[in-house]
Amino acid sequence: MKAFRLDELEAERAANNGAYLQFLRERNMSVGLYALDAGQPDPQSPHNQDEVYLVVSGRASVTVGMETTQVARGSVVYVPAGTAHKFHHITEDLRVLVVFSPPEG
Repeated sequence: MKAFRLDELEAERAANNGAYLQFLRERNMSVGLYALDAGQPDPQSPHNQDEVYLVVSGRASVTVGMETTQVARGSVVYVPAGTAHKFHHITEDLRVLVVFSPPEG
């Protein structure tokens, strides 16, 4: 079994000065913690993998393709591979679990 604590993952991500920390990689998927602070732009570009985002804290809007919705704690968003997507109008520091399938390159 592999078990993780969000507070420890957040501390590790912050200590490495990065917006993204991949903490699990398996044959068919990878999982990471993504962080964007309030007002910060999201530099993402489309990925070659399907993605699922689970918002663990914060508030923002997200645009996937041509659709936009508000997200907050508990929101789950699916992004098909190759689809343009961005978080924006981040009003509270955003922390998001990201699942890639297959694993992110």
